[in-house]
Amino acid sequence: MHKFRYKTQIFFIILTILGMPLLAEQFEYKHTKGDRYRILSTVNEDVYVDRRLSHRAEILNRIAVEVTDIRDGLGLHSARFQTAERSEGVYGGQSFQWAREYESVFGRDRQGYITIDPKYYMPVVRNVPVFPGRNVVPGDTWSAEGHEMHDFRDVFGIQEPYRIPFTANYTYLGNREWKGSKYPAFSVSYRIFSEPKAVSGRIWPVRIMGASDQLVFWDFDLGQAAAYEESFRMIFEFSNGQTVEYRGRADAEIIEAPAMDKSRMVTEITEDIARLGIEDTTVRIVDEGVAISLEDIQFEPDSAVLLEREKAKLDKIAEILLRYKDRDILVGGHTAMAGTEAGRRQLSLERAGVVADYLIGKQVRAPDRVVVRGYGADKPLGDNRSETGRRQNRRVEITILEN
Repeated sequence: MHKFRYKTQIFFIILTILGMPLLAEQFEYKHTKGDRYRILSTVNEDVYVDRRLSHRAEILNRIAVEVTDIRDGLGLHSARFQTAERSEGVYGGQSFQWAREYESVFGRDRQGYITIDPKYYMPVVRNVPVFPGRNVVPGDTWSAEGHEMHDFRDVFGIQEPYRIPFTANYTYLGNREWKGSKYPAFSVSYRIFSEPKAVSGRIWPVRIMGASDQLVFWDFDLGQAAAYEESFRMIFEFSNGQTVEYRGRADAEIIEAPAMDKSRMVTEITEDIARLGIEDTTVRIVDEGVAISLEDIQFEPDSAVLLEREKAKLDKIAEILLRYKDRDILVGGHTAMAGTEAGRRQLSLERAGVVADYLIGKQVRAPDRVVVRGYGADKPLGDNRSETGRRQNRRVEITILEN
């Protein structure tokens, strides 16, 4: 290793003598109060239980971030993390099923070190990347401490965010191409081997082994990463003797989108609904964006089989959605108050999935830009004691997301 570094230094000295540029750069984060941006991350992983493949999953993470203030050299961030998943044998549709939403507040300095209350689950990987605070040239290396924070509440009953520390090693690679453009790039690698103390839960890790190898493309104008690619492997041995392994690849990029003029969109869509003669359909502003509510949409009784006559309505809705094709959509299923809570939620999810898959089939959006969620009877618009109210509540809502 020392011989390699020595030869690398000699190589760059020769380049300097020959007058060739070294691409010396100082990486650092730039923070401006009021900045807003989105990050779209996708993960494809295989999950093994006791060394046998359990299932394959695709995970979609949408992250909305705002720099709320600059204080003592820190950029203070407020972020919302929305996760959705599509798994073999778990949900059979083309779209992604909403999984969980997280809020987070944290500070980050120019070198990349994060200050955050340990109660927050997101971001998962912290203090990556961080920078040495000096100019670097291609071939230069540095190291820094980081950690992962995991949410093991649902799977293992561990109620507090679970921290896994590591040391990350960096190498500046010079310019690399990503999506047809050149970006300064660096690699990030870390290895994990830990035998942690027991924590409270149904079961807990007794040994953790893992590896992550990343390629990060940096944007000096933005003062942050434009994108990254990662391969990873994490193996957990638990107190009950079970072994769970996650193996796969991930990527992420910053997505630019103009601010949504919700009032204008509501006016436009309302006019389109009237022009196209779409019955039992309303539109309104919601926190996430603009929601088109298809009230009393008809399926076969107690099933997710869409009646044929409803497809004409969805064809007209598809025409409207194509006007806003730069926005992702959330398809939410809702029921009236009937049956059990679990049954209502499952039925509403399946019905939302059928509508989402129909729209995907019409090429309204790609599958990775559609998320479905089943709300059951949790968000009624009408009074379930009247037939009129129940008709309002038996609905599918298509929300054009602020992103």
